[in-house]
Amino acid sequence: MTTIKHLIDGQLLADTGRTTDVFNPSTGEAIHQVPLASRETVQQAIDAAKAAFPAWRNTPPAKRAQVLFRFKQLLEANEQRIVKLISEEHGKTIEDAAGELKRGIENVEYATAAPELLKGEYSRNVGPNIDAWSDFQPIGVVAGITPFNFPAMVPLWMYPLAIACGNTFVLKPSERDPSSTLLIAELFQEAGLPKGVLNVVHGDKEAVDALIEAPEVKALSFVGSTPIAEYIYSEGTRRGKRVQALGGAKNHAVLMPDADLDNAVSALMGAAYGSCGERCMAISVAVCVGDQIADALVAKIVPQIKALKIGAGTSCGLDMGPLVTRAHQQKVTGYVDDGVAAGAQLVVDGRGLKVDGHEKGFFLGGCLFDRVTPDMRIYKEEIFGPVLCIVRVNSLEEAMQLINDHEYGNGTCIFTRDGEAARLFCDEIEVGMVGVNVPLPVPVAYHSFGGWKRSLFGDLHAYGPDGVRFYTKRKAITQRWPQRATHEAAQFAFPSNG
Repeated sequence: MTTIKHLIDGQLLADTGRTTDVFNPSTGEAIHQVPLASRETVQQAIDAAKAAFPAWRNTPPAKRAQVLFRFKQLLEANEQRIVKLISEEHGKTIEDAAGELKRGIENVEYATAAPELLKGEYSRNVGPNIDAWSDFQPIGVVAGITPFNFPAMVPLWMYPLAIACGNTFVLKPSERDPSSTLLIAELFQEAGLPKGVLNVVHGDKEAVDALIEAPEVKALSFVGSTPIAEYIYSEGTRRGKRVQALGGAKNHAVLMPDADLDNAVSALMGAAYGSCGERCMAISVAVCVGDQIADALVAKIVPQIKALKIGAGTSCGLDMGPLVTRAHQQKVTGYVDDGVAAGAQLVVDGRGLKVDGHEKGFFLGGCLFDRVTPDMRIYKEEIFGPVLCIVRVNSLEEAMQLINDHEYGNGTCIFTRDGEAARLFCDEIEVGMVGVNVPLPVPVAYHSFGGWKRSLFGDLHAYGPDGVRFYTKRKAITQRWPQRATHEAAQFAFPSNG
């Protein structure tokens, strides 16, 4: 069994302290060990980032962009290696892993525009012989804490843009599937990134707390569950750090009576069961406006759920792989048990699925509940598995009230042919990312990603324009060069341009 290492100051370093196993979810076997960094190891990474910051900050943005261009080329050239590692350790299908990587590369492409993104604003003659401008300057050492469900994409939401803006970075990826994350960081160094600009430390809460408490770390980005997001936000901001912490979700899809049902069913299948439901943008609730559309949805979607191709993620042509760990499989199965006990109608039961040749894998088949009510735990909580719940309502207004009353506000969508209904939904729904006949409205790299309510803690969303603002500080400069032949008396009134 191989041991994964930290990447600190350009070197792969072993750690002699605590370790944990990394599993192949398709086989249930431990395939690697990963070190759980001590506070001392984390501090070593922070020190390396701090030492690298002055030179990297003063590197022209155009030269930073050249490194990012080379990085993008290396990511594309090594796609198969990266995708294989994602699938081996996470369990998602090869095709899904490839899609994840491509969305990550889009964020690298956006970051290559650093010379344009960092241009300041200039105003001449704001007063007599006075000019004013603003700069967007890096903030120093920043850190990212990323989840297991997107080991390639979510880190690429963070550090390419942070580094393009002139910062240095310490990344703590998920300890469940760290190999692809580490390989991608090594490729960034191969592209010419100076030592210490990007450091990767593996770990658990001890490493997270070390990053939160270190005064050298000026900003923290996080994606994960809401309780941890809230913890990182409160502890980080209490120490004066800038924090963006993206939390959990319970994403609803509203099906109107006039929906194009065939396309809606296809969209729901991918959105609910893709990545085995382990997405913060997965659709986990279908809100049907009227019994007629609900009955029609059940009739059309049940055969497709039962026909899902499920197997080892590293095989091609599959719809779904396993869940990431045995513990998570048991947790999701527990939600299904709870839904049955609460009185929801389990139309498709994916429990007990066995895959030939992979009997020890962490598999769960697609599950479908009908006649779910808002008081049920399977409705209120994020399941993060291949479980879709159907809730029946009588009107669009009732559907919107249901969504607006939920504590999460990450993503939602509506399926309709009615432009008036779609516009009302977009205007009045209290959710950060909205789709119209689009089930996973994940913004492209040149917009920004983030939810509302308890799905996001912090004022700025991830990547895109908000990412530039998060990873920079605005400095306003006012400059005057008086004419040599003149002398002006002191002015005691507050200055103005009048």
